[in-house]
Formats: sequence, C-alpha cells, structure tokens
Amino acid sequence: MSMNIENLSTKELADLISRANKRKKILAKRRPATQVKAAVAKFLKSTGWDFEELYGKAGPSKPVAAASTESTTTAAAPKARKSTKGRSLGKVPPKYRNPANAKETWAGRGKQPRWLSAETAKGRKLEEFLIK
Repeated sequence: MSMNIENLSTKELADLISRANKRKKILAKRRPATQVKAAVAKFLKSTGWDFEELYGKAGPSKPVAAASTESTTTAAAPKARKSTKGRSLGKVPPKYRNPANAKETWAGRGKQPRWLSAETAKGRKLEEFLIK
C-alpha cells in the first residue's frame, strides 16, 4: 500500500506514525513463521496426524475455527447468492405491449421503455398495457 504523505497535515502524520508504531509492536511480539510451523508440525505428529492429511497439499485456504467437541455433524452455513450483475438471466416473454405499435413490447424487467413511461405519465395505468 502506497500513500502520499506529502499532503498530510501534522496531526494526520502524527496519527499515522502512532498507528504504525502500534502495529510494529504487535508484529514484534509474534513468533517467526518457521517456529510456528515447526510447533504445529510437532503437535500434529504427537496426535498421529500430518498436515497433508488434515488440509491437503495446498494447505488451508481459510483460517480454521477452534475445534468443537460438542458435535461432529454440524450443518454447513448457507452459501451466499451469486451476484447477477453482468450475467444474463435468460429471455422471458413480454408482459406489456404498446397499442400504437404492436412490435414494441416490454417484459417488465429493467427500466420502463420510453413509450410506456410516456403513457403512464399521461395518467394511463400499467395494467392497460398487459398482454392477455
């Protein structure tokens, strides 16, 4: 992360230095990764497991929560819905038709077409344009 410190005020710069020093102290207290990996490997060996058996060759992709001794059959969290932005949802039949021009239709998705918004602005109801 790069930051242009030339435009910071004295107070902002002092705050940044303070936050950086706090972060530096936290990182200084951490044990080196090689020591932690060795400790984990030693623990796994003492329990009869090895890293590949638990996580596969690539290792964990997400941090693993603390193991629970209550139940081994827990339901998985529901998956988040995928975003529909940028993907086609498929074609649907039209619901509304312009009485002045039968070729102009609207399926009811997205922004109203100009002909329909002009007609509704005149006071006509949307139900009048429904295809029966």
